[in-house]
Amino acid sequence: MPRTLQSYKVLIGLEIHVQLATATKMFTGAANGATHFGAEPNSLVDEVILGLPGTLPVMNKKAVESSIMVGLALGCQIAKHTKWDRKSYYYPDLPKNYQISQYDLPLCGEGTFALSPDKTIRIRRAHLEEDAGKLLHEAPGGHAIRNTIVDLNRAGTPLLEIVTEPDFTTPQEVAAFGQELQKLVQFLGVSEGQMQMGHMRFEPNINLHITDGEGNVHKTAITEIKNLNSFSVLERATSYEIRRQLDQWIQTGSLGKKSTYGWDESTESTFHQRDKEEAHDYRYFPDPDLVPVEVSDAWLTELKSRIGELPAARLKRYTEALGLAPAEVAILAGDRATGDLLDRAISAGANPKRAANLLLSHGRRIANERNLPLGELGLLPDRLAEVAKLIDDNKLAPSEPAGKLLERLIESGARSNSTAEQLATELGLLQSTDMGPVDAAIDAMIAASPRPLADYKAGKQAALGALVGMVMKSAKGLSAKVVQERLKERLS
Repeated sequence: MPRTLQSYKVLIGLEIHVQLATATKMFTGAANGATHFGAEPNSLVDEVILGLPGTLPVMNKKAVESSIMVGLALGCQIAKHTKWDRKSYYYPDLPKNYQISQYDLPLCGEGTFALSPDKTIRIRRAHLEEDAGKLLHEAPGGHAIRNTIVDLNRAGTPLLEIVTEPDFTTPQEVAAFGQELQKLVQFLGVSEGQMQMGHMRFEPNINLHITDGEGNVHKTAITEIKNLNSFSVLERATSYEIRRQLDQWIQTGSLGKKSTYGWDESTESTFHQRDKEEAHDYRYFPDPDLVPVEVSDAWLTELKSRIGELPAARLKRYTEALGLAPAEVAILAGDRATGDLLDRAISAGANPKRAANLLLSHGRRIANERNLPLGELGLLPDRLAEVAKLIDDNKLAPSEPAGKLLERLIESGARSNSTAEQLATELGLLQSTDMGPVDAAIDAMIAASPRPLADYKAGKQAALGALVGMVMKSAKGLSAKVVQERLKERLS
């Protein structure tokens, strides 16, 4: 018999696995699968990955530093002392039958992340470990046989696991946090963060507190959805699991068992995989082959200096200083190289809003045409500042001429010593600010007595644009701003 529902509360925690973009793996000198995606299967493997007798792990310092930087950006407490533990399990994707991880002393402890002005997500921990290999269950085989093959290229990749408290209440919040975290690790340069390459994998933990018609509260068991690798799937799978748990209770009264689920894209539904293991099932114990990690104050200070201004702080600064739309500011603040380019151009004397508009208009167009990130076009900050000043001095039109000049400056890059004004002169892009030609063009327009002239004299301000266009068309190379100011002066 269906149960009577009064209300329900959604609790969602999130586990995120981030592959770090180091040159080598976590505990060996083998090339990192995260930075060699698509390599021949089992080509990024050595004796340590295979767990051969007599091999010993050696810690990757850069992976530790990258993890600490992420922890600092998430407001985490960084452990002064931590160690490595063996998480024992038997599975073909990890030949030595244990994973080197961190159990009771994670590198990064409690922290907080502001998802929005009125929503803060608590971080429980972030620990460093090695990734497992990859099993492919649809390998070709006989008619009735389905083979599983193992690719160990991913095994041993440095993997940062970030665990949040169950502070999310909607699938949209979960997806938004995933997107913000992707921007953060890319901004810090610690991971490429490409979902389709497996650099980030998400595992939401979901349960409900259901209040029945009599006011009694029923708590469903936590289910974990494994290995979701797109923001769309993350949101849809979370939404489906919320409905599944609620419907299950309404129809049967069952609260379920703590378990792991998978996601079937073809049916857009979750499916049960296995009952959830507890920590003691893995028989954690300290790894005897690795020394503990001691984080000194000097080391921590140096890592803090590498982080610099975080995207949220830069976003706030740009919003207050530039007066741009939120979406435009997010483009400039979200990518470290783009923000650095803008800041250096401003330091070189560029009008902040003018430089920002140049990047958002012509810069973004050129970046899209070349399929490159905006910050990697090779545009020099000094040259961007010079283009901005040419426009402000009415020497260059901000439309097509400015775009052509930026393209040429990007092509020449650091190889050319020519200033923006010198290149603009060579290309014939500079506007004339000599009042003689401007007045002559205005006189010719007045003599022709066009209809918009009468409209403007009658008080119709909108007609001014048409008059400016007529003057500009009759004489090439004039500044639209100068023409408009002179025209208003003459007609007053």
